Amino acid sequence: MAESLSERAQRYLRQHHVMTLASHGDEGVWAAAVFYANDGFAFYFLSSPASRHCRNLTRDPRVSAAVQEDCSDWRKIKGVQLEGIVSVLAGEEEIHARSLYGEKFPVVGKLQQAPAAIVKALAKVCWYKLIPRRLYFIDNAAGFGHRDEIDLL
Repeated sequence: MAESLSERAQRYLRQHHVMTLASHGDEGVWAAAVFYANDGFAFYFLSSPASRHCRNLTRDPRVSAAVQEDCSDWRKIKGVQLEGIVSVLAGEEEIHARSLYGEKFPVVGKLQQAPAAIVKALAKVCWYKLIPRRLYFIDNAAGFGHRDEIDLL
């Protein structure tokens, strides 16, 4: 049976690690690269609440984001573009995020074995969840500028 568009996009997201997150705040627009773990099309990331993008998120939780290939041939461009809402996690949702993130990034999942600098840095972060409202899968191998919107309902 052929893999659906949604399945292809989710497989792509599992195989990649960095999402560029674009936000807006008092200082204007800003883009920041964050490591992520996903559960379907829910994205989890951690960051310092003092960072510019997180300060922006407290002002306006609406974001856009992209996960893409780094290539020099336009026919090989592939990725995900999305817009959505970010929330700060706590309780069971934070535990779930930490578990997913730890599976994808073992240094976070095994803190007892992590370098002291990582443990110290992780004590200062907040955990976030990005839920897309619109999501597109880009695949230029199917044609220049080819993108398909994925139904998130």
